[in-house]
Amino acid sequence: MSGPVLVIGTGLLGTSIGLGLRGQGIDVALSDISPSTAAVARDIGAGRLLETVEEGFAPELVVVAAPPDVTAALAVQALKDWPDAVVVDIASVKGAVLADLRASGADLTRYVGTHPMAGREKSGPVAALGELFTSMPWVICASPESSPQAIKCAEALAIDLGAVVSRMSAADHDQSVALISHLPQVMSSLVASRLQDTPAQAMALAGNGLRDVTRIAASDPKLWVQILSGNAPRLVEILYGVREDLNRLISTLEDPVADGARLDMAQLISEGNTGQARIPGKHGAPPQSFVSFTVLVDDTPGQIARLLTEIGEIGVNLEDLRLEHSSGQQVGRAEISVLPSRVHSLVNELSARGWKVVQ
Repeated sequence: MSGPVLVIGTGLLGTSIGLGLRGQGIDVALSDISPSTAAVARDIGAGRLLETVEEGFAPELVVVAAPPDVTAALAVQALKDWPDAVVVDIASVKGAVLADLRASGADLTRYVGTHPMAGREKSGPVAALGELFTSMPWVICASPESSPQAIKCAEALAIDLGAVVSRMSAADHDQSVALISHLPQVMSSLVASRLQDTPAQAMALAGNGLRDVTRIAASDPKLWVQILSGNAPRLVEILYGVREDLNRLISTLEDPVADGARLDMAQLISEGNTGQARIPGKHGAPPQSFVSFTVLVDDTPGQIARLLTEIGEIGVNLEDLRLEHSSGQQVGRAEISVLPSRVHSLVNELSARGWKVVQ
């Protein structure tokens, strides 16, 4: 892509797109309903403000990076304002946006719906990263009306930002994200909501299990109201199934010593094992079985860096790393995952170097 590119909406994703493109020398103009938000994006290097560009500015591509409830209206306006530009949006719900665009009578040959599957719990331009999309999926949801040139331009944007391109219809996309993105958000928020009045003494016992489950509960409520509303029909069908499973579990736990109760509990956990095992592993490859062990690490500066350096010196590739702090103690627990064939030698080498290894 040669540019220039106009980014409408300078939140986390829009500003990250600007930073990534500017890092490749592409001219980027920025526009936002909030002048101060756009100014922050400019100040951190995501592009120049649209109102300052020279007369005759004509973008090759317009990226609508606004909240879902205004995405369609902004895309329609962009198609009118820039008659030679391809217009893409990055909203997390595609079907509703496409339906609104069709109803408007806009020129859909120059429009392509897209969705970069990347983000952070933090929001706003100050949280933006030029590398945010590197190796992350970017879904291209071309409509039947989208021209080959428009599709090529949309894919070039994703590729230029280091993303991995996937292609889906808008309907397939919305069904997929309802399960793999929107449901986890809802379940995480529901679990976290149970913690509002939990005594501090109980919260002091919290470990990585609770942190893992509730991590995304810190997401922006205003954005998620729009996402859940826009994909409600697909999400509610999945929630019906969750409700059935939950009712089944409640019924079992009301009489946990009844005939078949323990089998039902085991089956529920086993079904979770089966689903979890289907989540793609490293680099999107099929899941692999790694072996994990724990190394106790003093909670002092440089200890994690030293551990990782020594694992590299030993010549073992680290497949995964998880950190957990021990409550009330100045020690951390680093859970190391490696291929089964390397675990024995690595444990021996680390132990010989003075590390406390727990298996």
